[in-house]
Amino acid sequence: MPRTTPILNQNNTHLLFTFKTPNSHFSSLSSLRLTKHPLSLSPSSLSCSPSCCIARVTTVPVEYAPSAPDFDFHQELSRLKRLRSRLADSDSLRAKLSVIEGDPRVKRFFNSSNNGFSTVLASLNLTTYELFLFKCLVAAGQEHVLGWGFEFVQSEMESVRSSVKSALYALVSMIEKLDVNGEGSGEKIGGVALNDEDIMDLKKLLKNLGEIEQFYNCIGGIIGYQIAVLELLAQSSVEMQTTNWSKSIQEHMECQFLEIHAPSGLDLSQNPEYASQAALWGIQGLPDLGEIYPLGGSADRLGLVDPGTGECLPAAMLPYCGRTLLEGLIRDLQAREFLYFKMYGKQCITPVAIMTSSAKNNHERITSLCEKLEWFRRGRTSFQLFEQPVVPAVSVENGQWVIMKPFAPVCKPGGHGVIWKLAHDKGIFKWFYDHGRKGAIVRQVSNVVAATDLTLLALAGIGLHHGKKLGFASCKRNLGATEGINVLIEKKNLDGRWAYGLSCIEYTEFDKFGIADGPHSHNRLQAEFPANTNILYVDLPSTELVGSSNSGNSLPGMVLNVKKPITFVDHFGKPHSVSGGRLECTMQNIADSFVNTCPSRYYKGVEDKLDTFVVFNKRRRVTSSAKRKRRLADKSLHQTPDGSLLDILRNAHDLLSQCDIELPEIESNEKYLSSGPPFLILLHPALGPLWEVTRQKFYEGSISKGSELQVEVAEFLWRNVQLDGSLIIEADNVMGSTKTDQNGEPLLQYGHRCGRCKLQNVKVLNEGIDWTFGDNVYWKHDVQRIEACKVVLHGNAEFEATDVILQGNHIFEVPNSYKMKITQGDSGLAVRLDPIEQNMMDSGSWYWEYSIKGTHIQLEMVEL
Repeated sequence: MPRTTPILNQNNTHLLFTFKTPNSHFSSLSSLRLTKHPLSLSPSSLSCSPSCCIARVTTVPVEYAPSAPDFDFHQELSRLKRLRSRLADSDSLRAKLSVIEGDPRVKRFFNSSNNGFSTVLASLNLTTYELFLFKCLVAAGQEHVLGWGFEFVQSEMESVRSSVKSALYALVSMIEKLDVNGEGSGEKIGGVALNDEDIMDLKKLLKNLGEIEQFYNCIGGIIGYQIAVLELLAQSSVEMQTTNWSKSIQEHMECQFLEIHAPSGLDLSQNPEYASQAALWGIQGLPDLGEIYPLGGSADRLGLVDPGTGECLPAAMLPYCGRTLLEGLIRDLQAREFLYFKMYGKQCITPVAIMTSSAKNNHERITSLCEKLEWFRRGRTSFQLFEQPVVPAVSVENGQWVIMKPFAPVCKPGGHGVIWKLAHDKGIFKWFYDHGRKGAIVRQVSNVVAATDLTLLALAGIGLHHGKKLGFASCKRNLGATEGINVLIEKKNLDGRWAYGLSCIEYTEFDKFGIADGPHSHNRLQAEFPANTNILYVDLPSTELVGSSNSGNSLPGMVLNVKKPITFVDHFGKPHSVSGGRLECTMQNIADSFVNTCPSRYYKGVEDKLDTFVVFNKRRRVTSSAKRKRRLADKSLHQTPDGSLLDILRNAHDLLSQCDIELPEIESNEKYLSSGPPFLILLHPALGPLWEVTRQKFYEGSISKGSELQVEVAEFLWRNVQLDGSLIIEADNVMGSTKTDQNGEPLLQYGHRCGRCKLQNVKVLNEGIDWTFGDNVYWKHDVQRIEACKVVLHGNAEFEATDVILQGNHIFEVPNSYKMKITQGDSGLAVRLDPIEQNMMDSGSWYWEYSIKGTHIQLEMVEL
């Protein structure tokens, strides 16, 4: 029987959130205050229209959002909604400006005898549109951004500003003695210069306001943005909890009742034959696929800084296992393209769209990294970088924008859900179509295991083969994790039809749905639902229809997450922490636009009929993120670089143990914290990336505790190798060589002049890593070694070692166009270096030939 959590029971009308689980496929500081002159509103604005109470999912529990006693959400919402309606009816900028100037709040601000800001604006030679933006800001109740009544309060006892803060922060006090013709740099206001920095802040504010007005035009621009903020805050207030939620939720959801089930789908770990088939569909469909990376997040929890300058860095720049996280994403993609080449003999370059932001100079840094790495030898035209707007953080008390100083609101990226509308606005969908793409894989930069084995290929394969609109890659959820859940939504609409679709509930919304979290929760329903990992397959035309809809649907999953304080540093260098949040959208909730309807209810098997789907795999083959910095005293590895490295090592253990290679067991997380990992194994993804392929390149042997294995070459053979120490194999041409395209850009040519390495019946014995060295950072692969055996392959160089013991410290460096052979001589190692024959320069003296046998990939070594 399903377990039902009744949410509403009023006037014999029921709204149920029912949680059903089928037979599971899983084994069982200071604060910021704003003081303002009282603003009286017309009596008509005191009434609240029913639309004020429209229910939306909000992430603001009551205890996080106490509204100020003198602030009336209903009154302000009513005023702003009327204003938005009048603006929407205006067909020109001049008409819109006339409407905004008629707002009582705007009139009061600009006509106040204490406020000379209108004269300041006149002196700045603003365009009509820029003037409109400033007046929208005031109409939205945010005149303090312009210095009107701004104040920092260090404690509840402090209520009066100092003269210094008054001079620096309150623009109104600067313009009382306006002297436009004064001497000195910048505009002079009352003898106090509006210096170059102030003017720069004004210009930056105007740019930010313009982006908000334009991007959020589908909900009413700046005014609509503030309405959405206040609606979400109002729903969390005590007052709103006492309103007729039943009526408003039914109207919003357009349903008589709602049920939420645990979804079912293909478990890749339990159905290997179908999983292999799905992965083949994914490989075959690679020329129809693009990749989308939302990299615009601020990644504050990671605490990443440039060691040279001390500047904050975005997550994409995290040095992880010897390279940045962004480089890791491209490596994974190139491994799939190399697999496609080996199977079909064709070059395939996947177009990559990257959403950036201005947070932490994200856009400039990512662009600079791509340029430094020559666009990963893929060509500049295979990338599109598009920048998402940043949005103002707001106080939970009354929706006031948090500011660092006049003209400088605290802004953060508006969540990855803006990606669909932004992609339409910036022409990304058309760009994909011009490259002949039909679908795309979406993944986040912090998830370092998403491409493990066949997860991504099977996800894309099912989506393409069955013509689905959207797919999720999911897994078991860790209790208490800061991640959402995937659900199957079932609802009965008001017209009597039934609607079904897969969706996501963010962890910040569990309270809203009556889902408790944490190990001591009495209601642990969330543990029965799989994790949302933000790994998606999307059908591009279907997604564009939503992104271009010019409605709220193009901004899916709109939430206001205020469970984490807004922290910032003012221009005095003083830190502040404010209870607040920002309006965010969640990209995975675009699934809510892909529900299917039918005349009668389905009791089983509905997932096969949906436009959305989900695939499952073991958790460490789907998600393990480097999202937050682990503090020294922190015993939890969840979402830390340390924890994700441990999952990579566990995956390596799973893979190589299937190849009859003996490895030490990986013990608990606590053991890792006390003594580090039992080994380090880092394999280039082009060795597979499918484990079925990799397993045919490794066979028999052992890796002792404390050993290190790094293989950076795709054409590789391991046969009965016993490793006790460090073995590092590096190649310039891991998957191919570089040629110059028609535009003069370097382009990786797959399979051409690859480096190659064979090890057969080899023992590698050396002291390896100094595990006692205190500055080892394993997840960076930054370690101190005592000894190591290192093979370096330049160009198309080849290395072979057969029936030998490689003991002690060795570096075997093989020049381009040569083959080095190591055998056992009479008095030690016999090293032979021969030039590669001319007819083998491109193909090598041997290579792996890939072929398809049924649903599987079979490798055969071809020796020339």
